[in-house]
Amino acid sequence: MSQDKQRQFQAILGDFRVFLAIVWKCLNLPPPTPIQNEIAYYLQNGPRRKIIQGYRGVGKSWITSAYVLWRLLKDPQRTFLVVSASKQRSDDFSTFCHRLISTVPILYHLAPNRGQRDSKISWDVGPARPKHAPSVKSVGVFGQMTGSRATDIVADDVEVPTNSATQDLREKLEAAVTEFEAILTPDQESQITFLGTPQSEETVYKKVAEKGYDTRIWPARVPMGDKISGYGGNLSPSIQEMFNEGKQWNPVDPLRFDDQELMERQASYGLSGFMLQFMLDTTLSDAERYPLKLSDLIVMDTNIDRAPINIQYASSQEQAIKELKNVGFTGDRFHAPLWFDRDRWSAYEGSVMFIDPSGRGSDQTGYAVVKHLHGTLYCTDAGGFHGGYDENTLTALAKIAAKEKVNEVIVESNFGDGMYMNLFIPILKKWHKCSVNEQRAHSQKEARIIDTLEPIMNQHRLVMNRSIVSSELKELEKDPQVIQYCLFYQMTRMTRDRGALKHDDKIDALAGAVEYWVQFMSRDHDEAVNTWKSEQIEKYAHDFLGNILGKDRSDTGKTSWINNL
Repeated sequence: MSQDKQRQFQAILGDFRVFLAIVWKCLNLPPPTPIQNEIAYYLQNGPRRKIIQGYRGVGKSWITSAYVLWRLLKDPQRTFLVVSASKQRSDDFSTFCHRLISTVPILYHLAPNRGQRDSKISWDVGPARPKHAPSVKSVGVFGQMTGSRATDIVADDVEVPTNSATQDLREKLEAAVTEFEAILTPDQESQITFLGTPQSEETVYKKVAEKGYDTRIWPARVPMGDKISGYGGNLSPSIQEMFNEGKQWNPVDPLRFDDQELMERQASYGLSGFMLQFMLDTTLSDAERYPLKLSDLIVMDTNIDRAPINIQYASSQEQAIKELKNVGFTGDRFHAPLWFDRDRWSAYEGSVMFIDPSGRGSDQTGYAVVKHLHGTLYCTDAGGFHGGYDENTLTALAKIAAKEKVNEVIVESNFGDGMYMNLFIPILKKWHKCSVNEQRAHSQKEARIIDTLEPIMNQHRLVMNRSIVSSELKELEKDPQVIQYCLFYQMTRMTRDRGALKHDDKIDALAGAVEYWVQFMSRDHDEAVNTWKSEQIEKYAHDFLGNILGKDRSDTGKTSWINNL
């Protein structure tokens, strides 16, 4: 090899961006854009544990495919494991790498020799010495990773909506990617690189980042001022510089996606899809997927018998209850009422207790007591018991019904076909006399819960007893693992996806109790208060006339006297 070629070869080995330009040219592509070169530089010079979040179409998978071959060009003894959400996705990555070897002249010598593995999804490079692990192997994230070994791991889109929509799936995915560390062979130059787009606030990439991985984000446009904080200081340096220069909402890579192209993509994907896939902003996505928010509740100390005739909501900082820990998403919080009538309270118009029995699994028997006054609902008690049909649980529920003076108990009958109510009624009669009825749900549970609670909460017509919140927080302080049984955790993580939560006993009971009162919620709150005031004036006037005119004459002309006020 001549000295010129030797220098050229060393330049290629020393700077991945030089190699990337050669690959792009061999593929008849335009030269790499500045953003693509920035990703390439980060791949080469970033930490050994890194997460690359790039907008859809930036070419992060293609760039990383070239990076895998560049690393093999430098050291043919390295072994790569490519992991994706589906086996097909990881196979495509591996196949593309394999085809590049026969496309780029500088890589020809890496083609597998006779006797080496050469299946395109598990293959060796020519100079590789015999070993158990192939040079490149592709697997699905829930596939046969056990027993695999590699010096480098590329996780290409391991998170997709279908494997991260529910709590169970998210936990399963997190456990799978945790196995990467066990697969990695001891090597000072070993790397784990995640490529992907987050699907929600609870993305696996956030969990991975908490374990020390460095994150670098390339959205398609420069974020707007009020959105910059959502990226957690992880924007790429060039985009951060553009933001500092006031170029907000400008395309970050106009050579690839100019303003017109991005506008067309936004029209095609819709705002939420564009913000997620191109801006890598999970805020709007979660606002739609997780519609039940703590900030929509009113939290105060409630009374068993009475409530204020008027109460007003506000979401200002002054109403935020800072001492109550937020178990919802970042930025969510509990609020005290802006104002309520401290002098005029009235008896509730009704009180109902809803029970969602548990089976023999790990779910709790959830219950909620909700009372109604003037178009506002008051949840005075809610909780759960690790028991279903046992006498202790039934007795505890009966005591709560007696303490709360409920008018009616409703039992979810989907489990046991009425057996639970038959066991509960005799015990309830010992403690409290009220009506008991069954309710059988027919629609999908998650959709029913959201459809019931969301409009009531959005109108701020659900008041939560502060003691419910504080008691749950005390339990969390003792054992953080019980968070999945927390009512407000279940509330804020509820989505319309079937099986969205591992445990939904308490939120299901709350929705059942609220649903009972929905028929009364169309009543205008101001109209109800005015009606109450009129009734009170009439009562006072009646009493006044009785005292002045005497009991027998107080009824005479009462209505006309009131009408003349």
